Amino acid sequence: MKINQIYVNLPVKDVQKTRAFWTTLGFSINEQFSDDKAVCVVMKEDHIYTMFLKEEFFQTFTNRPFAKGDTTQVLLAIGVESREEVDQMVKAALENGGSKYSEPMDHGWMYQNAFADLNGHQWEVMYADASQIPSE
Repeated sequence: MKINQIYVNLPVKDVQKTRAFWTTLGFSINEQFSDDKAVCVVMKEDHIYTMFLKEEFFQTFTNRPFAKGDTTQVLLAIGVESREEVDQMVKAALENGGSKYSEPMDHGWMYQNAFADLNGHQWEVMYADASQIPSE
């Protein structure tokens, strides 16, 4: 089996503020799947999307309670092209209402930094060069 797309669905309090946050970070919106109850952020065109669904709408997809920003059920990771892009994205997130929850980590071959978005979802932003992984 080959997966050709992934849609991550996350609950949010305010769809419009969420839209503004992610577009400020440089992401585009798939308007076909966006309205007043949801915004579809394009993480990688034709492959990876994050659906931010208004909490009430999100609840219609599950019969279980969902995290409301005060617990962690999932850590989301985004790979970018350079260490500079890692820090640029985290800086933009913090300047636009996101919060910091951990310090940057440099493993030599991998560098990561992190932020929590407006709704408390935790995002790890990383750059990795697999050719630099130590062999021991």
